[in-house]
Amino acid sequence: MDESNINWILAIACLLAGIGLGALGYHLLNAGAHGMQRLRQRLAERDRELAALRDGLDEHFDEVSRLAELLRRDSEALAARLAEDASSLGGRTRRHRGLAVEEAAPPAEATSDEALATPRDYADGSGGTLSEDFGLKDDASREPEAPRY
Repeated sequence: MDESNINWILAIACLLAGIGLGALGYHLLNAGAHGMQRLRQRLAERDRELAALRDGLDEHFDEVSRLAELLRRDSEALAARLAEDASSLGGRTRRHRGLAVEEAAPPAEATSDEALATPRDYADGSGGTLSEDFGLKDDASREPEAPRY
């Protein structure tokens, strides 16, 4: 073989190796760009889904508030009708607003200590101390007990 042919063969081999390495590098770099494009597409899809969920949630809350208002109006109409029917039947009418709690009746006047009955086991008039002779038997009828050690 001639040296000139070897130079041509070496130049062609280097050119093919350069083309191969360039194609491999392009493929690897493009794969990263393609992955980024896929991630951006998925992010855009998720953003659209989130916007649709927000719109649906807003519609849901609007519907719930509308239904609550209808329920409030219906309960007021029912209370008015009930009061009207009670007044036409001659009953007492008292109107309650929603779930309002009735006010408690004022407490009765405080009773004096003398009005309260004293329990049987307490001495009368001694301010709550036990009577000394409560529940004790006569000393004469008791037999002395043996001492315990």
